[in-house]
Amino acid sequence: MGITSAWGISPHDDSVISALEPRMRPLIESVRALPESRERWQRWAAEPLPDRRDWYGRRGGAGRAATPERERVDALIDSFHDLTRAGPFDELYDGRDDDDDFSILGDVWSDDFGELVPFLAVHSKDYAVPALFHAIGSRRAALIPGWIGNFVLSAEQVRQSLPRIEAAFSFTAKQRAAAEDQLWLDEPPGEESVLDGPLRCWREAAAHGLGLCGAAVHVW
Repeated sequence: MGITSAWGISPHDDSVISALEPRMRPLIESVRALPESRERWQRWAAEPLPDRRDWYGRRGGAGRAATPERERVDALIDSFHDLTRAGPFDELYDGRDDDDDFSILGDVWSDDFGELVPFLAVHSKDYAVPALFHAIGSRRAALIPGWIGNFVLSAEQVRQSLPRIEAAFSFTAKQRAAAEDQLWLDEPPGEESVLDGPLRCWREAAAHGLGLCGAAVHVW
């Protein structure tokens, strides 16, 4: 059975952010504070994954020798996926908990965004955040507030963090080509890339005095 994941970055008035913050920020911080979260991040930062063609979609394939080096790389891949796929809002897409009807779909993504357009990356059998993080590397990814694509920021926090996002998502032509080469997502023509959407959202929110909410979830 396959999965579908979604990563959204949406603009909100500070009144909405104030309502979301006590609900969402503790979840983000609880995952960030886990020893295994810090260990996995440090492992990825110390030893980035190899070229995606060496491992993405090919693990366990016929004819692959189980050498110590292969096992070491596979362990790095497992650690990276555990780091980037497990989000604090993973089970909150549609309010499936009988004791709590809060959901990302109903309480975050159903807001009135006016003239602004949220960024939304939906992928079947894949995840946007791991692909993005592999493509840009740990140094750039560390500039993104929150934890692994999940954040709740006031308008002032958006304004203050914009220079970091500019640094994370500004590329020379060579850097852009290298990032695109490592980005394994199947993005249809005309769809906004994960390399573009976050920076656009930050710039627009900062220009309009709005906050931002980022949430990565399983849809089903």
